[in-house]
Amino acid sequence: MLAILTENQIFTPGQVCQSCMLADASGQPRWHGGQLYCGRAIGKLTDKQPEQYQCVMGFRVIKVE
Repeated sequence: MLAILTENQIFTPGQVCQSCMLADASGQPRWHGGQLYCGRAIGKLTDKQPEQYQCVMGFRVIKVE
């Protein structure tokens, strides 16, 4: 599951990505093969943290299992 983080809130991708020109046809982030295509990977500080990405709109996207 993907989630969008801001400084003080957590959103579902559907709440944010629908207005992004890089989202797929269903308004979701372009996530394929375990990689976010509309952003870049951000390194994890510890192994316990979820995978993190920075989308082109500036939001932090995390993959939560």
